Amino acid sequence: MELEKIRNLSDAELDHQEKTAAEQLFRLRFQVSLGQNDGVKKLRQLRKEIAQIKTVAREREMGINGAKQEAAPVEAKAKAKKGARK
Repeated sequence: MELEKIRNLSDAELDHQEKTAAEQLFRLRFQVSLGQNDGVKKLRQLRKEIAQIKTVAREREMGINGAKQEAAPVEAKAKAKKGARK
């Protein structure tokens, strides 16, 4: 699932998607351990999707709209502190 699609989901849908992806990951790991499947690419994709979902959920908790938007004020604060020390 693309990041923009994840960002457009509601909180309940995010929770549902996370649980669904985690269950798929569990089942796929189980199949790989039994030697029934060589789904390394699918494992990576599911882990990445779960991480993206958790990141978006955490951003919403913290009130952050995106990591790129948050980085600029942090850099400005760091520059202001350096200037104040001189």
